[in-house]
Amino acid sequence: MNSIRLLAIALLVGGTLGLVYGGFSYTKDTTAVKLGSLELTVKEQKQVNIPLWAGIGAIVAGGLLLLTASKRG
Repeated sequence: MNSIRLLAIALLVGGTLGLVYGGFSYTKDTTAVKLGSLELTVKEQKQVNIPLWAGIGAIVAGGLLLLTASKRG
């Protein structure tokens, strides 16, 4: 399998996951206060939303790459 087909499959899978889940979240540790040896940290949960057009665009681009890769080889 060549690299173009792998990229096409990755785009198809990523676009599909983006449409199904709509985004992902992660936890970020930040230092709120540092006073000498005393340090207070805060865990913030961040949300990243994946736009609908990005998921559809990734699926279309992956499909086009897969079609052109199959025509070449």
